[in-house]
Amino acid sequence: MTGNTKNSTGNFFEDFKVGQELPHAIPRTITTGDVALNIALYGSRYVFNCADPFAQSVGLERAPVDDLLVLHFVLGKTVNDISLNAVANLGYSDLRFSALVYPGDTLGSTSRVIGLKENSDGKTGIVYVHSIGLNQRGEVACDLMRWVMVNKRDFDAPALETVIPDLPDRVAPESLYVPPTLNADGYDTALSGSPYLWDDYEVGEKIDHIDGITMEEAEHMMMTRLNQNTARVHFNLHQSMQTRWKKRLVFGGHVISTARAISHNGLANAFKIAAINGGAHTNPAFAGDTVYAWSEILEKAEIPDHADFGAIRIRTVATKDAPCAEFPYKNDDGKYRKEVLLDVDYWALMPRN
Repeated sequence: MTGNTKNSTGNFFEDFKVGQELPHAIPRTITTGDVALNIALYGSRYVFNCADPFAQSVGLERAPVDDLLVLHFVLGKTVNDISLNAVANLGYSDLRFSALVYPGDTLGSTSRVIGLKENSDGKTGIVYVHSIGLNQRGEVACDLMRWVMVNKRDFDAPALETVIPDLPDRVAPESLYVPPTLNADGYDTALSGSPYLWDDYEVGEKIDHIDGITMEEAEHMMMTRLNQNTARVHFNLHQSMQTRWKKRLVFGGHVISTARAISHNGLANAFKIAAINGGAHTNPAFAGDTVYAWSEILEKAEIPDHADFGAIRIRTVATKDAPCAEFPYKNDDGKYRKEVLLDVDYWALMPRN
């Protein structure tokens, strides 16, 4: 069929310009069904997001939506304009969660292109964007910088001017959002699943989360569709057969949420992700891979005006088909081993003793 101008093939690398503003279509109202499906897919046990009475006991109106589910919905809105023709989502930086999101809230997003870099193969390039997720009241639910490898439409198109944005190493702990009504008076560690609180962790401590979860084709496809993520590498098997992998690539957010669910075993009281300092999807993931995870405590910080909570900076590494005990995640040359799927550095809130 020819002559149809009402559809869109999406943006390719040469279509982007630094400073370009991209408002994204299809805002999404989050329901309790979405929350339940998120738990069904990952088995996350952070009680803060599971039980209204627990959330109310720490000063909130009810259980908020899982922070990573908020992120997935916000990023899902951006795909059609940014990563429809992506090879892979590569990483994140300076990602902040702010206004709490509850079932019934509606999320939309907007992005601005902040950097471009063509790859040496002349077939792909890296697009850097700053994306903001807004609720129905115009409040920022999360904002982040991320970078995506995107195919070129025309391999002979001249290279764009390289602009690489300044990406901060970490979010300053004093700038983390803490819900103003949050308090630890009613925090029950018997209900959260662990007695270990902020004061019990040491910088440099490493925690093997032990359990592994095998990713299933149906589950990663369901999460991709739940987020209305239209990236072809995730859902189009016919097209994916033409790639070097010959199969669909698992959505990176699926790996993050899987690793976060696993990390409950050892970090059960790291109940809220406040910010992601940086993260990288280091190798592709596919259905059938079994994800393991371990974490390292990088930093601890007190929170101004919230003496009953502390911020704990956690680095979580997720691997495939390789249990993490004493796992050497990098080779001698400093490059990630092929078994490493994810390396993410984030701040979480945790009650103090």
